[in-house]
Amino acid sequence: MKPKKQFSEKALESLESRIPQMAQAAFSQAHLKALAVSGKVLQVSGGRLVELSAEGSVRVIKSVEPSFRVQAGVKRVRKVTRA
Repeated sequence: MKPKKQFSEKALESLESRIPQMAQAAFSQAHLKALAVSGKVLQVSGGRLVELSAEGSVRVIKSVEPSFRVQAGVKRVRKVTRA
């Protein structure tokens, strides 16, 4: 069994600072792969849910509610009313 590597605080901060860039690259790759495999993806753009095709066509599915930011550590509860 190999001994665990010890990282300095500076090395950890350097690695952690790359997380957003790595996440964006992973998201882009997944988006392209989904287009290649199924030919279509859904995404929210300009307050609308749209279907994008690999050929470049865009079809509006429906309007969606605007997004909102939630502060870290804050819990939000959505109440569902049943008819």
